[in-house]
Amino acid sequence: MVAVLPGAVATQPGPGARDTAFWLQLTLCCYAGARLCSMVLTARRRLIQGSFWLFVYIAMGVAPLAQTVLDRTPTPVVGPRSDTVLAVALVLCGVVAFDVGALLARHRPAPRRPRNRGPASVHRPRLYALVLFSYAASALMIVQLGGVGVFFSSRQEIGESVSAATGAAAGAAASQAGSAFLRGFGTVPVLLALLFLTRWLVTSRVARRKPLVLAMWAATLGVNVIVNNPVSNPRYWFLTVLFALLFTAFPRSPVMYRGALALGAVIALVVFPFADRFRYAEDAANQPETDSVLVPLTLKDYDQIGMFANTISFAGAGDGHTYGRQSAGTALFFVPRSVWTGKPEDTGVRVGEWMGMKNTNLSAPLWAELWLDFGPLGMSGGFLAAGYLASRADRRYVRHTAENTGPAAIGSIPAIVTPLVAGYAFILLRGPLLQAMGRIGIAVVCLAAVTTFRENPRKRLP
Repeated sequence: MVAVLPGAVATQPGPGARDTAFWLQLTLCCYAGARLCSMVLTARRRLIQGSFWLFVYIAMGVAPLAQTVLDRTPTPVVGPRSDTVLAVALVLCGVVAFDVGALLARHRPAPRRPRNRGPASVHRPRLYALVLFSYAASALMIVQLGGVGVFFSSRQEIGESVSAATGAAAGAAASQAGSAFLRGFGTVPVLLALLFLTRWLVTSRVARRKPLVLAMWAATLGVNVIVNNPVSNPRYWFLTVLFALLFTAFPRSPVMYRGALALGAVIALVVFPFADRFRYAEDAANQPETDSVLVPLTLKDYDQIGMFANTISFAGAGDGHTYGRQSAGTALFFVPRSVWTGKPEDTGVRVGEWMGMKNTNLSAPLWAELWLDFGPLGMSGGFLAAGYLASRADRRYVRHTAENTGPAAIGSIPAIVTPLVAGYAFILLRGPLLQAMGRIGIAVVCLAAVTTFRENPRKRLP
């Protein structure tokens, strides 16, 4: 991962120039590979940090290196080569800042909980209510989209079904909001219900002997197979479901933790390029024939470095940095555009429209989002804070999963939230952030609905 794979990619024949951007990209790839190896080999499970370095290694390291060697990118890079050089250099600065933030959090003592406040845990009647609500929301989505068969067809067919169900004729903005609302409530609550029930079964022998709990878990798993399968969902959402479920079902297994990171790398490098042929109905016929093993990494949506370079060109050709405006639109995602007429669009959409792209559903990596809003210093500060928070969350997850018995272990909210964040980190890092906020808002509402801070153990899962 540190030398063999980057070296094999870098030495492949191709028309790409071995210039400053190439060497910076190779450095980034080796650095991310070394950090990912340290995540795999560490004795302590670092879920969020491991997901971060897995994304950086694949999407910001190996894939862009292959694109540099072959001199071809999934999305056109419209600016000069110097913008690409600056983009790679800024990504390097961001990952180093993330490392520094994680280092600062390593020796900080754990915060003390107020004496009159219990740990955040699950309220059993509310969990039952969440399970029933998730069934109803998923059933509504299935009926609205035309039945179970649509979810096992293709991304194109389910996209057309969603547009028809949400009334595309009412306008693009209204259709997009309705689609996000329908799919968010149809997929997120049932995933959270599965994670809570899985955690309950893993940590409680009593629960494993209750037919009702086993039946709810089996039914919830079946609903997730329908609405959260990899055929009809974005690939990064499938990684979210996979990572969250594995880390919840095996909270104390270093083998599963290491296997999940290795499996994620294999899926991203091997399975996703092959799955691109079936992503839409016409994809299989449009795949060009080639002898290069690197071409699949240039055909899929690993366009993060290129879109960062385009964001730099966009800022240079327009009004420059937005000084928090994009972040304000992300934080206030729930405010309709009819109320906030000047609400900013997705960063990927803005840059794509400036580029003249017909398809503006483009990525906007977190590096580009932070740089466009706050400049290089603000971007570095953002990743410093991200590394600090990720390290703190990972430490709290280890602490809450250290004990495998008792109400606090069974109903611990951090034991559920951390695996979910680790999986969703792929979507947050890829961006745009505005598109990712809908599911986050739904998840926060569901978590708040089932959380209690009472000390009475009868209010928690037995």
